[in-house]
Amino acid sequence: MMAEAANDTVRLLWGPPARPTRGPKPALSLERIAAAGVEVADAEGLAAVSMQKVAGLLDFTKMSLYRYVPGKAELIALMVESAVDAPPDASEGADWRDQLTTWAHHLAESFARHPWLLDATVGARIIGPKELGWLERVVTALDGHGLTGPERMDAAVLLTGHVRGIAAQARAAGPAATPEAELLAALGTVVQEHADRFPAVAAAMADPGGRDQALEFGLERILDGLAALIDRRAGTA
Repeated sequence: MMAEAANDTVRLLWGPPARPTRGPKPALSLERIAAAGVEVADAEGLAAVSMQKVAGLLDFTKMSLYRYVPGKAELIALMVESAVDAPPDASEGADWRDQLTTWAHHLAESFARHPWLLDATVGARIIGPKELGWLERVVTALDGHGLTGPERMDAAVLLTGHVRGIAAQARAAGPAATPEAELLAALGTVVQEHADRFPAVAAAMADPGGRDQALEFGLERILDGLAALIDRRAGTA
């Protein structure tokens, strides 16, 4: 059953669009169905997405939707591929570090536009051409710098994890706040009252410099680490 569902997802994301074999001439398309699902998720979150709700938004019955998409799992896969932007092109003459910096910021923007992507892009699953293109960009940017294939793949996982973590904090903080401001609001009074027990935290929270730079700070440190590894490999080549 799982293999059958995986085959359905591969067909929907990678194969030529399959036309329904029964009934009248198709009145829907996978693109319209995916767009309607994205509209629901953007407005109400991923948990609100259902075949019934998407069908209603399109003025079709739920059963008619099943002629195009076998179920909710396949619908979400289509929604992800629809919502994810194409990865940024490699800038002419840009080095690997500039490329990955641009890549990370574009990914953060995608999560900011569609926060539900954080929930839809977890676990082992079939991904589509656009999403796989993001991995391709990182692996390509690091090609020729002395890193092994697994190391370049791991670099993509590391960068993605950092961006996802910051995006999750931003979603939790809400549109009117920032993660660090939320943390300060939640802990500020407690830390001040117990500064004698936690002096380092109290001093750090009292320092006004560089608030809400976690995305950039973490990204720079990851890239510093990759640069050190690349330099070390070049020195031993």
